[in-house]
Amino acid sequence: MEPFTAGLISLEDAQQKMLQQLTPISDSLNVSLFEAAGRITAKPILSPLDVPSFDNSAMDGYALHLADIAPDRVLPVAGKAFAGAPFNGAWPAGSVIRIMTGAPIPAGCDAVVMQEQTEQRDGGIVITAPVQAAQNIRRIGEDIQAGKQVLDAGVRLGAAELPLLASLGIAEVSVLRKLRVAIFSTGDELQAVGQPLAEGQIYDTNRFTVALMLNKLGCEVIDLGVIADDQAALRTAFTEADRQADVVISTGGVSVGEADFTRAMLEELGAITFWKLAIKPGKPFAFGRLANSWFCGLPGNPVSAAVTFYQLVQPLLATLTGQTTRIMPLRQRARATQRLKKSPGRLDFQRAIVSRGDDGVLEVRSTGAQGSHVFSSFALANCFVVLERDRGDVEPGEWVEIEAFNTLLEG
Repeated sequence: MEPFTAGLISLEDAQQKMLQQLTPISDSLNVSLFEAAGRITAKPILSPLDVPSFDNSAMDGYALHLADIAPDRVLPVAGKAFAGAPFNGAWPAGSVIRIMTGAPIPAGCDAVVMQEQTEQRDGGIVITAPVQAAQNIRRIGEDIQAGKQVLDAGVRLGAAELPLLASLGIAEVSVLRKLRVAIFSTGDELQAVGQPLAEGQIYDTNRFTVALMLNKLGCEVIDLGVIADDQAALRTAFTEADRQADVVISTGGVSVGEADFTRAMLEELGAITFWKLAIKPGKPFAFGRLANSWFCGLPGNPVSAAVTFYQLVQPLLATLTGQTTRIMPLRQRARATQRLKKSPGRLDFQRAIVSRGDDGVLEVRSTGAQGSHVFSSFALANCFVVLERDRGDVEPGEWVEIEAFNTLLEG
């Protein structure tokens, strides 16, 4: 291993050291289903009713008695059943009931034959295919039984879960409170987005990016702005952030520069678990504990800040909210279509574009320049190419691991 990477902690070790210390929050509140998108369930949710709540037809067709079926026998239609308008009249022997999908099954019905397996004749229909008992009948409670658990605690409520709850008539759900996250940036060179730049200044894109991602993750953001490279100002910012938040996130000030006070302040006011990672981009990432909150110090370079937030802060926040649903996509193999430059020593997250080749195999190509200041690489990409710590350059045609962006980085 290269001398300058010796002693750096691996991503896996960093994640383990972080997550094993965390205890999820437990404070909960009830919200309406319309306010629950993106929230995390505080307790298991049980169905208050059977689904379906009555036997109903799975097809447009005809309800029948098996005893009435005979070859080429014409069966008259005695009535109709629609969803919301069941057939409740007398049902003579030797006849069928026209029935639509979702309509209640008439009493005494043995099966439903789909309309494509019948022929119209004068005076009724003829069954043209074999019929089995109970075919095309959805039984009461077949999907969900009353009292059955439909969602576990720790589930993020989205477009798959909320319609399910709505279908059960559940109008209110118990969710965990939002995680409170305080953010600030450090650096005299930083200027707020939208303000004119003075000589030597750059825009504070990191805090803007972090705030966007936190909002997408459903956190309550406490924005403390840009803090000057001054120990007294930083001490005040840390103290105020720790007082208000569950998690404190700073950007900048965790490398080895003379003006990097953040790391020193964390050592004074809390405890550092680690602060140098064997990943690229993102080596100077600090994690530790303050009096009342957890602390994550992101690097100052924009791409490094985004990568470390994605790979480390995102699972930390999910763990603190008790989220049990998977947040990070599974890694897949893809074939490189071009040469990818890589030096051994650190796990490398290169921004790339994955697509499917003519032969059906996943192919991946770079977005171009991979510098930690080139944020346009994210705007073009839809995945990371994850290159192993000891791996060198990748030649065209070689297999690599990719990690498709999850919803945090998707549009």
